[in-house]
Amino acid sequence: MTFLLGQSMTGGYGAADILHDCTIGVERGEIAVVVGPNGAGKSTAMKAIFGMLTLREGSVTMDGEDITALAPQERVRKGMGFVPQTGNVFPSMSVQENLEMGAFIREDDIAQTMEQVFELFPILKEKRRQPAGELSGGQRQQVAVGRALMTRPSVLMLDEPTAGVSPIVMDELFDRIIEIARTGIAILMVEQNAKQALNIADKGYVLVQGRNRYTDTGATLLADPEVRRAFLGG
Repeated sequence: MTFLLGQSMTGGYGAADILHDCTIGVERGEIAVVVGPNGAGKSTAMKAIFGMLTLREGSVTMDGEDITALAPQERVRKGMGFVPQTGNVFPSMSVQENLEMGAFIREDDIAQTMEQVFELFPILKEKRRQPAGELSGGQRQQVAVGRALMTRPSVLMLDEPTAGVSPIVMDELFDRIIEIARTGIAILMVEQNAKQALNIADKGYVLVQGRNRYTDTGATLLADPEVRRAFLGG
């Protein structure tokens, strides 16, 4: 039984379906990556799993429980963290306030979790009093990921975490993502940098026009000449 599974998902916005019988899943402590051309429905699949899109067919289950009917807020309470691609920090608030906002569902002491986030992203500790809007793009992404971790999620979903950052920052973010997975959190991410993302992926999904085209381990997809030619630029 897959820990988090969007099974046979069909749906979209309004009358037009973007996803067609699409299945995506991830285990605890695993990194699953969704790649594919622009307009393939990658972000839509993430939104469907997070409950931001109503499915006409299919289901979403987490730890064996059917959560298809739950609102995003309720899914967060069940242990889902979601980092959208844009608008994922409060620019006028300090780094620390952003992290505190992340812990809105918690009633216990959050100090230890904040320490863990600062250990993972030392630069945030250094800049904790600074407004998030003054940080670089890569640092803002760290704030966004850190904020999602403040709820102590069992699954972390990232929509294009490396969009618009330099290759060095991308490598660093991927290193941190590997570290997060090692703590037992399931990681599901959509990524434009397909080659680099499949490099760190336990499992890869190649979507084309809202359908599963290839599903395999990251290493197998990277080695597949057809996948390389069609989706990874050779």
